[in-house]
Amino acid sequence: MEKEDLCVIAMTNCEELGLKVNNEIKKIRKTDQNYLVPINISRFSDGEGKVTILESIRGKDVYIISDTHNYSITYKMYDFIHHMSPDEHFQDIKRTILAIMGHAKSIKVIMPFLYESRQHRRKSRESLDCAAALLELKNLGVDDIVTFDVHDPNIQNAVPTLPFDNFFTTNDMLKIFLKNEEFDSSKTLVVSPDTGAMDRARFLADILRVDVGMFYKRRDISKIVNGSNPIVAHEYLGASVKGKSIIVVDDMLASGTSMLDVAEELKSRGAKKIFFFTTFALFTSGYKKFDEAYEKGIFNAVYSTNLTYIPEEILAKEWFCAADCSTYLAKIIDNLNKGYSISALIKDNSAITSYKKEKNLYK
Repeated sequence: MEKEDLCVIAMTNCEELGLKVNNEIKKIRKTDQNYLVPINISRFSDGEGKVTILESIRGKDVYIISDTHNYSITYKMYDFIHHMSPDEHFQDIKRTILAIMGHAKSIKVIMPFLYESRQHRRKSRESLDCAAALLELKNLGVDDIVTFDVHDPNIQNAVPTLPFDNFFTTNDMLKIFLKNEEFDSSKTLVVSPDTGAMDRARFLADILRVDVGMFYKRRDISKIVNGSNPIVAHEYLGASVKGKSIIVVDDMLASGTSMLDVAEELKSRGAKKIFFFTTFALFTSGYKKFDEAYEKGIFNAVYSTNLTYIPEEILAKEWFCAADCSTYLAKIIDNLNKGYSISALIKDNSAITSYKKEKNLYK
């Protein structure tokens, strides 16, 4: 049997996810073949780095997976311990590409959390980092970008000749949500915490066949606090939330302050239960305020994914649930490698379909 042309490189920032994806691809293809290619990322004492590929990738369709927001990765520099930043993780992606370019048949970069995705448009005299990063990857010979729930899908227009595939983790989060929670479409409402998250809120609402509401963040544009204009108030637009279970949807949970403010607003309006759906749970300011809000009954649970690093102490929290997206990612890689359509994977709603069949809810 001819050896397959697929190989996967999992950067050190997502080795666990890479192992799971490798196992899932083996299940899909019903083979014992290993698709993971080992690499070595080494550092000099001044912090400079290099990447070495430890197996041949000649003629292979290479998929590089990187969690650019894994802040747990450290190295020793000038005799002190240094935590890697997203900038350094992105630089290692480029080093990996440089190590394999000219030998691989194709190079595809999978960044579940797209690097610099929040810096996707220019409002004044500021850097346009995400567009510049995509252009860098294209110039290095990358053939495709695969990402999840990107902050603004329009960023793909920055490099129109570079294929850009954006997937949603909604179905994987719904699987564990429907297993853990009681669901009644007549008593459920999906809410967007701001105007920017309205499209993903609408996406989930359409799958669940429920109504959707939205908050508008009124900001003080005369001030800048921690890099952004502070929120003065959250104005709500939509149907009544009284007595309903609310699913608040956003692409990422950074500090979480805004999400908790929205939850308090919903509670003051009579919401019964509140759940957060977020693809990337970063907890940039820690989790203490979530512990406190949970104890006060402000929210019921946070549903997220394993597509970016989450500390063990958060994974152990009663209020936190992480969906394993390794099977989904393996299917994406398998389909792309075989040249199959990915439309069904983007629009996957099998979780709610299976739930309705199980509960005999089809009329």
